[in-house]
Amino acid sequence: MRDTIFAPATAPGRAAIAVVRLSGPGTAAALRGLAGRLPPVRRASLRRLASPAGELLDEAVVLWLPGPASYTGEDGAELHLHGGPAVVAGVTRALLTAGLRLAEPGEFTRRAFEAGRLDLDQAEAVADLVDAETEAQGRQALAQLGGALGQRYATWRETLTEALAQLEAAVDFPDEELPADVARRAAPFIARLAEEMEAALADARRGERVREGYRIALVGAPNAGKSSLLNRLAGREAAIVTATPGATRDVIEVPLVLGGYKALLADMAGLRETAEAIEAEGVRRAKAWAGDAALRLWVVDAAAGDGVWREAAALIGPSDWLVLTKADLPRGRDAVAATVAARDRGAAAHEVSSATGEGVGPLKAALAERLAADLSGAEFPAVTRERHATLLTEALTHLRRGQDALETPELAAEDLRLAARALARVAGRIGAEDILDRIFASFCIGK
Repeated sequence: MRDTIFAPATAPGRAAIAVVRLSGPGTAAALRGLAGRLPPVRRASLRRLASPAGELLDEAVVLWLPGPASYTGEDGAELHLHGGPAVVAGVTRALLTAGLRLAEPGEFTRRAFEAGRLDLDQAEAVADLVDAETEAQGRQALAQLGGALGQRYATWRETLTEALAQLEAAVDFPDEELPADVARRAAPFIARLAEEMEAALADARRGERVREGYRIALVGAPNAGKSSLLNRLAGREAAIVTATPGATRDVIEVPLVLGGYKALLADMAGLRETAEAIEAEGVRRAKAWAGDAALRLWVVDAAAGDGVWREAAALIGPSDWLVLTKADLPRGRDAVAATVAARDRGAAAHEVSSATGEGVGPLKAALAERLAADLSGAEFPAVTRERHATLLTEALTHLRRGQDALETPELAAEDLRLAARALARVAGRIGAEDILDRIFASFCIGK
């Protein structure tokens, strides 16, 4: 018989209410043992809870949620206790004595998935919703939980089914009076689907960036004002500011919320040639982080004239921005030269003073607009995790192979079946046990 599990569904510590969830075949017996009798189905009922030895544990609100109409599909219950740690500890001991065990991370949601109450992409959305720090992350997780992601993949599978029907007719009924080009009739379906999937992969970073954070790198020469700018944008002393060049050695990531979206702003080592081993490693890490960033802010000391700004120029593209710092000081030659270089690359320019705050507000507003432009979209993203991108790439590879093999319907049909299989694995109806273990291990206990 399957174990009956329980876990706190609220954070530990002193609180007004603490919720403990139960799920499994022994839930009814455990409730009777604690509360004396089962409450009415799906109705909040006040009950006195007692230990097996008859010791009063709490006066709590109890919910009895028999399966299959429950979160996990099994018999379930919720105990809404007074939130003192001693009360929760007492109820925990009583449930352990009754033979229940503490749930593993994500075990409630995994049981819901195994019972068919959720697809795997919806289960992932539950974890994303619990972890959501911004409105955009919450909206994306709720849409995915509601089936927006699964619907895109289901639509693609339906198109594959139509194409497969054409190919399999040519394979299974070669002697029947079928049109000679019956296999070729699958070509328009495959071509349209391949275009849609390629567009989805091109857009793949959008969903991941909403979920994980839009990466913004501050790149420039030592003492260009990167750390001061980071502190101004973050609104706190997140990085050490010193006049000593090369003080920042590692990448310092600071999460921000800009226009309702999560951003990861990174200060890093100043870019220059150096023989010092630790600083050289810092420069290497800075270039690696900046290379993967969605936006690079090229920070140049507008009061300088030594030309050291050029070291970072190689990292800057047309979608990046030049930020001239120290706008409160007299301009040096580097400001003009860097502005010309930025214009040649198509990069927009901004001026700020971290000392006075001049220009920081407009820069922050412009960043919020940039995130909204890059991360919002009319269609729900087809990728919100790396797992989705991997499976979508696999499906597209098989689809293209099938497209090239249409003159041999047997081979084309097999590739289309493999493409459909890859798409089905997004919903988790086909999947390896070790993949499920990794996914649900990232959940919090009680969910």
